[in-house]
Amino acid sequence: MSPASKNNAAWEPTAALQTLRQRARILQNIRDFFEDRGVLEVETPLLSQHSVTAPYIQSFKSEYQRADGVTQDYYLQTSPEYAMKRLLVAGAGPIYQVCKSFRNGDQSDIHNPEFTMLEWYRPSFDLEHLMNEMDEFLQFILNCKRADRFSYAQLFIQYLNINPFECTIDDLKNCAASHHIHVASDTNDFTKDSWLEVLMGHLIEPQLGLENPVFIHDFPASQAALARLDPNNPLVAARFEVYMHGMELANGFYELCDATEQRRRFEEDQQQRTALGFNPMSIDERLLAALKQGLPDCSGVALGIDRLMMIFFETKKIKEILSFDWNNA
Repeated sequence: MSPASKNNAAWEPTAALQTLRQRARILQNIRDFFEDRGVLEVETPLLSQHSVTAPYIQSFKSEYQRADGVTQDYYLQTSPEYAMKRLLVAGAGPIYQVCKSFRNGDQSDIHNPEFTMLEWYRPSFDLEHLMNEMDEFLQFILNCKRADRFSYAQLFIQYLNINPFECTIDDLKNCAASHHIHVASDTNDFTKDSWLEVLMGHLIEPQLGLENPVFIHDFPASQAALARLDPNNPLVAARFEVYMHGMELANGFYELCDATEQRRRFEEDQQQRTALGFNPMSIDERLLAALKQGLPDCSGVALGIDRLMMIFFETKKIKEILSFDWNNA
């Protein structure tokens, strides 16, 4: 780059200063919400020796160089979940965190690879209690109406006339083709869940939460991630997602406490990563040791603060609520 082009490089913030001042007030409101409810604010490491094994989430890797020349891989965290659960096992009680999180490979008008996350955990809360608190949180921060709630199956039947628990992969492929959805990558390794996610992302999500927030619950058990299965219906996972303005805003779990089952899911993730051509991620043994010690019965949720800000400021571009977006960092 020539000296002249360096001097002409864009340096200005991507968000207006007035927006950044209001963003700071919203962050204070978030802290006030939890302060009033006796939820403790915590901090956990952004760099860790382990990261998530989830097949479709890619982590940023960094190399730690010790003074003696030995190097070790660390990862920027995709969420503070693992460390916060270790605090829960240690007896921290209800906790929340506002922090930076990082996910590699994806950048768009609604996603920045470095983003701000709000995550909180409530011991003794089941999923219904946490959904109620999330609803109160959104009303408090956004001054919006109470959320509408739908099961995963209700939405597929309503929008696509498909029962996601009974349909076949061919049914889902045919549905995608009938809506002119063309997947660029090789779909030979696509599972039923892969096709469900394609249809959800292209045909259902954009229509959700255009007026009121929308909660989706009773996901298929195969999409449980770190949630337990519903004891009354093992075909569904005890988790929910929140949508507003056609965007996913939050993801909540009735947290899995079984270390053996969690290990099995991590190992299954590794197999899927290998099949997809991704490097397998080492399992976080510290998290499993904590789960074995005993995670309190609890529910937890992660919310994207930048998307929350987009809704508050009624913008469709994430860069307009960030001091400097990814291209200007």
